Amino acid sequence: MLLKKITAATVCVIGLTALTGCNAAETTAKPDTKVSSTAASSKPVAVVNGIAIPQSQYDLLKQDRIQQGQPDNEQTAAALRDSLINAQILAQQATKMGLDKDPTMQTRLDLVKTEMLAKAFLANYIKTHPISEADLKAQYDKVKAQMGSKEYEVSHILVDNEAEAKKIIAELNSKKAKFEDLAKKYSKDSSAAKGGLIGWAAPGNLVKEFSDAMVQLKKGEYTKTPVHTQFGWHVIRVDNIRDLKLPPFNEVKDQLRGQMEQEMIKKEIADMRASAKVE
Repeated sequence: MLLKKITAATVCVIGLTALTGCNAAETTAKPDTKVSSTAASSKPVAVVNGIAIPQSQYDLLKQDRIQQGQPDNEQTAAALRDSLINAQILAQQATKMGLDKDPTMQTRLDLVKTEMLAKAFLANYIKTHPISEADLKAQYDKVKAQMGSKEYEVSHILVDNEAEAKKIIAELNSKKAKFEDLAKKYSKDSSAAKGGLIGWAAPGNLVKEFSDAMVQLKKGEYTKTPVHTQFGWHVIRVDNIRDLKLPPFNEVKDQLRGQMEQEMIKKEIADMRASAKVE
């Protein structure tokens, strides 16, 4: 509950699923590999009732499946060809029935077009705004500094008001009750069932008011005054302290890149919305 949530721009794109029972995986938008002009102009994959299925459609579908982890072999190729043929047969039949003129279908097709264009823009934006190794290292150093050099095994009791928190502290001071028992009795946080135990956390992963109070405590100590955060009023206890060991840069730089790309996309969308005329 107390851990800061990393805000990321999430773009959901409705993909056309081939009739092979394969679902499109949810991934960060990445630039598509270009289909060569030779492949696009080659003979069709198949001709169904006089309508050609271009090689370019097959190539794009194959590219998507490979990116999703499917093997590039003859069995997959045959399945992809069959899915395109089946889809073409069904689409032709739907057209004969006039389903292509159905208002709902027109709306869906327009929606798919809009979302695919949005995906293309984001992919191009990431491609044309690469994040350098130096930027990644700077972000790693920034996060490392925010996290601090120690991590804490911490417990807390979360209540709605300061008076209740003071009452709990008074009970702890009088030695009339154990911290764990008071957490189970009074805390409104999900950690109450575990006697208030949150577990190991670095200061940089907690809301500031909480972490500022936590780092002032020694092992076994609890806050003598209530700590106020956006979640309510806390009584905090530090159960243990150890050196923080962060993974090396090379192990996390891809994750950092993804987070920085998402933040970059979020800002670009916000800037574009600010200048857009939305009625």
